[in-house]
Amino acid sequence: MRQRRATTVMALGLAQTLAWASSYYLPAMLAQPMARSLGLDAPDVFAAFSVALVVSALVGPRAGRMIDQQGGRRVLAGTSLLFASGLALMATSTGFTSLLLAWGVMGLAMGSGLYEAAFATLVRLHRLESRQMITGITLIAGFASTVGWPLSAWLSAQWGWREACWTWAALHVLVGLPLNLSLPRAEPAHDAAGPGPGSRPGDSGDSGEPATATEPGLGAVLALSFVFASTWFTSTAMAAHFPRLLQGFGIGVAGAVGIAALIGPSQVAARLFEFGFLRRVHPLLSARLATLAHPLGALGLLILGGPAGAAFGLLHGAGNGVLTIAKGTLPLVIFGAQGYGHRQGLLMLPARVAQAFAPWLFGLALDRWQGQALWLTAALGLLAFGTLMRLGRLQTTPPATSGP
Repeated sequence: MRQRRATTVMALGLAQTLAWASSYYLPAMLAQPMARSLGLDAPDVFAAFSVALVVSALVGPRAGRMIDQQGGRRVLAGTSLLFASGLALMATSTGFTSLLLAWGVMGLAMGSGLYEAAFATLVRLHRLESRQMITGITLIAGFASTVGWPLSAWLSAQWGWREACWTWAALHVLVGLPLNLSLPRAEPAHDAAGPGPGSRPGDSGDSGEPATATEPGLGAVLALSFVFASTWFTSTAMAAHFPRLLQGFGIGVAGAVGIAALIGPSQVAARLFEFGFLRRVHPLLSARLATLAHPLGALGLLILGGPAGAAFGLLHGAGNGVLTIAKGTLPLVIFGAQGYGHRQGLLMLPARVAQAFAPWLFGLALDRWQGQALWLTAALGLLAFGTLMRLGRLQTTPPATSGP
């Protein structure tokens, strides 16, 4: 059983690394060459990316319900083909309309094939026992930016941005699709009428509908939605503008890319700490600490300038790494496993909308205030921390500590 779970985590982790590297982290390196080639401005490319994020927000709840009902194997395999199709359309784009269509297809894939879908797949298979498996996936996929940014930049420099898109599309068909098809099949929902391992009291079956007895109230829903929206705004803004932001503090292009490459390892290091030292505490504690990491790093960069760039990258990556886990585990331990996929899609809908506007809004802030724009994301981090402190007064279930 442990070997089977480890194999599942490895397959999902590698597939997620590919999915994130070729979608979420793509514009940071390819937006400029895309814009030049298509006769567009760089903000036009980010606008198309924002459309993809809006599409993903709308698709998320439906994809989550499908995973609740039938498991994630078929859904995730389908997203491999969607990613490949979107990237192929992107590679053949001739203008803004065709680029917008390509990113629209990418949005369908992102809404049904990124972390929320992977987490829901695990919860559908293992219910509350999946907490540490969720951490395992994020440990592997935490290297998506470390792999994606340099590889996209290298492919674009060597052969062009179109060839970079074709390469990512081929990887989804040759690597991502087999990985997702290797996932275990979930039992049909009607065959899982009884509570699964680690279910909360009141959970019954896998119909996809939340059990009334497990709902802690509207306050918890709104609190989590705000925390996810604010932190995803920051993570998306940084993913789109991190090198440019650092250059505003006098750091050269090579230095900015080098510091950006630290984000992936710092995410993984923080997740290892969460997995090893914080595994038996409620995820609220690690989430609170994580929301403070970006504001602390931003304060250091704002006060000390360029010399604090590496520390900022490490702190931002560490906080973002743990918050990614919290987005999967907090809804699980607060609401239970019943209907997890659909509920996760609903909770993340505001976050996806915030993501959609983050590249554009933070780009405007950078244009107007340069590095001082960091005050915006630092304030959002502090507000998220305060919200999580209040959430701690709401009733939650004990954390699940068993795992693979």
